[in-house]
Amino acid sequence: MGPGLLAASAAIGASHLISSTQAGALFGWQLVWLIVLANVLKYPFFRFGPQYAAETGRSLVEGYARRGRAYLWVFFVLVALSSVVSAAGVALLCTVILSFLVPASWGLGVPLLAALLMGVTWLLLVGGHYTALDRVTKVIVATLAVSTVAAVVMAASQGPVRQPAFEDPSPWTLATLPFLVAVIGWMPAPVEISALNSLWVKAKAKDRTIAVKDVLFDFNTGYVVSTVLAVFFVALGVLVQYGSGAELEMAGGAYIPQLMAMYGAAIGQWAVPLMALIAFACMFGTVISVVDGYARAAAESLRLLRGQPEMTSRSKDVWITGISAVALAIVVWMSAELATMLRFAMVSAFLTAPVFAWLNFSIIRSERQLSTGIKALSYAGLVFLIGFTALFLVSQLGVL
Repeated sequence: MGPGLLAASAAIGASHLISSTQAGALFGWQLVWLIVLANVLKYPFFRFGPQYAAETGRSLVEGYARRGRAYLWVFFVLVALSSVVSAAGVALLCTVILSFLVPASWGLGVPLLAALLMGVTWLLLVGGHYTALDRVTKVIVATLAVSTVAAVVMAASQGPVRQPAFEDPSPWTLATLPFLVAVIGWMPAPVEISALNSLWVKAKAKDRTIAVKDVLFDFNTGYVVSTVLAVFFVALGVLVQYGSGAELEMAGGAYIPQLMAMYGAAIGQWAVPLMALIAFACMFGTVISVVDGYARAAAESLRLLRGQPEMTSRSKDVWITGISAVALAIVVWMSAELATMLRFAMVSAFLTAPVFAWLNFSIIRSERQLSTGIKALSYAGLVFLIGFTALFLVSQLGVL
C-alpha cells in the first residue's frame, strides 16, 4: 500500500471538501449519480498510470515521451502551470482551516500560517523523501475516512435541516453548467494525476519488488475510498445545509468556515472540532501530495526533454522548493487573484482531460492486452469526457 493512497490523498481535497459538499448543499441528492458516474468512467484512465509503471518499469511521463515530444511538451507546460496554481489554491484553503483552529489570541495571520504550512511541507518532502510521504499519507487517509464517516453518522442522527416549504432546484440548466464542470473536471482529480501515480509507483519500487497485482490492489483501494468519501461529502452537504434557507458561500475560503458553523448549529458546537479535523486532513494531505507529485512530474518531464538518463533527487528537490516558494508567494501577495487562477487551472485540466485519457489508453493498449470490460469502459469514458467538453465549449461560445 502506498502510491494508490497518495493518489487518493491528492484527490480528496477541494473536489470533495468543496465541490461534493456544495453539490449536496445546493441540489440535495440529485448529483450523486453524476459524481459516481464520473468516477466510474474515469477509472481506466487513472488505473493505466500505476498499471503501466508496474508492468513496464516506466512512468506514464516516459510513455508520453515515447509517443512524441509534442505530447511531452504539452504535459510539461500543463504541469508547470498547474503545479503552482493548484498548490497555492489548496495551501490557501488549508491555511484558512488552520486559522480557524488556531486561537485568535495567538495573533497568527494568514501569511505566517501559510509560511509555516509550506515550511512543514518542504521539510517533510525534502528531508523525508518518499518514505516520509508514504507514511504520513497513510495516517491522513485513515484519519480522514474514519472521521468523515463519523461526521455523517452524527449529522444523520439529527435529521436534515431542510425547511418544509423549500422547493428543490434543478441542476440541469446552462446556468449551472460551470458548477457541473467544476464537480466533474476535478472528480476525483485531474487526469494527469495518473502520471503522478505512476511516478510514485516507480519511487516505491526502488525500495522493494512490487507485484502488478499488489499495485492494482493498492490503486483500487485508494480509488474506491476516494469515490465512497465523495458520496459521504455530498451527504454532509445534504444533511447540514440543503434547504436550510441560508445563502451558500461559493468561494472556498468563505465556504469552509460557513460549513463548520452550520455543522455546529445542526449537531452542536462540541462537534465542530471533528469537522475541522476532517477539513484539515483533507487539505493537508492534498498539499503534500500535490507538491510532491507535480514536482516529480515536472522534473521527469524536463529530464526527458533534455535527454538525461534518470531523474535525480536534486532536480526533484529543486522543483519542490520552487513550487512551495511560488505557491506561498501567490497566497501572500496574490490571494485576490487566486479564484481566477484556480478557474483557469480547472478549465485547462477539464479541457485536456480527453487528450490525456485517450493518450493513456492508446499507450497501454499498444503495449499490453486489455480485457474486454476495461476496453468498453475506456471507450465509454472517452465519449463521456469528449461529449461533456464539447457541451462546455459550445456553451462558452454562446451557441446555446
